[in-house]
Formats: sequence, C-alpha cells, structure tokens
Amino acid sequence: MNNDEERTQSGVVELPSPTAWPMVLALGLALICTGMVTNVVIGLLGLLLFVWGGIGWFLQVLPHEQHVEVPVLNEEIEIASSRRLKARLPASDMHRKILPIETYHISAGIKGGIAGGIAMIVPAALFGLIRYHSIWYAANLLAAGGFVSWIGASDAFLSQFHMQGLFAAIAIHGLTSLLVGLLYGAVLPMYPRYPIVTAGLVAPLLFTGILHSALGVISPILNQRIDWFWFVISQVAFGLVCGFVVNLHTRVRTAQFRALPFAVRAGIHSDFAARNDPAEKADKKDQAQ
Repeated sequence: MNNDEERTQSGVVELPSPTAWPMVLALGLALICTGMVTNVVIGLLGLLLFVWGGIGWFLQVLPHEQHVEVPVLNEEIEIASSRRLKARLPASDMHRKILPIETYHISAGIKGGIAGGIAMIVPAALFGLIRYHSIWYAANLLAAGGFVSWIGASDAFLSQFHMQGLFAAIAIHGLTSLLVGLLYGAVLPMYPRYPIVTAGLVAPLLFTGILHSALGVISPILNQRIDWFWFVISQVAFGLVCGFVVNLHTRVRTAQFRALPFAVRAGIHSDFAARNDPAEKADKKDQAQ
C-alpha cells in the first residue's frame, strides 16, 4: 500500500502488463471448433495455438505478475453541461405508473394467432394458384427451408402435393402464428387509437423489413423465390384478423392497476394524481384568490 502511494505521489502508477495471449488462446479455440466440421489439420493448428496461448497467459502472472509503470498526468477537468436547466414538478406520493394497466389473457393471443394464421393461408394459396397453378406451392416453398434436399428443387416439384412438405409447413406456420399472436396480445393494449388498423399495418411492414434483411441467412431458397408483394398482403391479412380477434376479448387487470389506490380502482377519484400534485394544488389556490 505504501509502495502504491509512493508511486502515485511520484507521478507513476503500476498497471498489469498488456498481453496478446488471450487473443491467441481464443483463436486456437475457434480453430478447434472449425476443425470439427472442416479438416483435422485446422483442429490440430487450433490445439497448438490454444496450448501456446494458455502457457503464455499463465507466464504473465506466474510466478510473479508482470506490470508496467504508467506516468500519471494530474489535470483538473471541469465538467460542464450544455443542457438548459428546467423547473420540474415535485414527485407525488402515487405509485409510478407503468403501462399498460390492462392487457389481454394469453388465450386471446393464441386464438388471434390461429385465426390470423388461417387468414394468411388464403392470399398465399391464391399467389400459388395464379403464378404456378397450384395451391401447394407456397406450403412447399415454406417447407423447403427445413429440408436440405429441397434447396435445388424446381418450380414443378414445389407445385406438386407432398405430404412431408405439408406437415413441415403446418408446423412452421403454426408455431410462428402462435408466437406472433401472443406478441399481438401483449402489445395491442399499448397502441393508441384504432389499434387494429395500426397493428395490422405497421407491425406487418416492420416484420417484413426485418425478414427481408435476414431471410438470405435463414432460408436461401425462400429468399430467392419469395414474392414480397404477396408476402406483404399475407402479413397484412394476418395482422388485421389477429388484431380483430384479440380485440374481441375482455382485458384483464395487471399488477400495475392493482397497485393503484382503492379510490382510483373504484372510480371514486379519476383525477387522484392531480389532487395530490402540489403544483396542481398551488394553481387552484391562485385561481381561487
């Protein structure tokens, strides 16, 4: 401790010596994993770097830690803010409001996902019927993302009925529809006016934009053959139907609502926050005078 104080007073601080051995060890570990799926030579090279990096890293601290002395520059830094200060109202005694205070039950999201998934099938089947004269094309194209052997499949093959492709498409589409339906049930109460229209248009377009940038990695065959115009129509159909079905259900109270005072929950004081706000009381007092 005395040595540290003496070094600080003399303008020098002792820090651990910089080292590149952790990066060598990490590179070796990465090459070992790569060698498992490529060539054993790469794995052996990775093992060599891993052992070499580990030994070098241990020698940095054993038997004695290696340090470097760094000069200390004593400077007085004045901290200033360019933001303007604004007067703020004093905090009230009410619980902090966390929205939403009402939400839908989980069953509403499941039912909405099922209904939206069924509605999404209609434009998808219509696309296959108009473009490829087959209602099975969209289902087989969706299933092709899960089958390696279907990556180079022709349009004629995808236009035919395949029981394996139908089951795979039902599993993929059904699971995705349920997850998105649960998401709709959670976020729909947070939308402002006309939540069905907003969620039915904004959410599908946002999801389409995200999928457009990542589909090349998720499913190359689907990325090459997907028709984005019909895909957007299918997404909008899902969003409108799912939002409509979810909105039919009754909302349930959340923990945030139950944390409110009894007067607010019972509807006795709708402006309870304003009545307990000191600033609001001061304004009413000035008006009365």
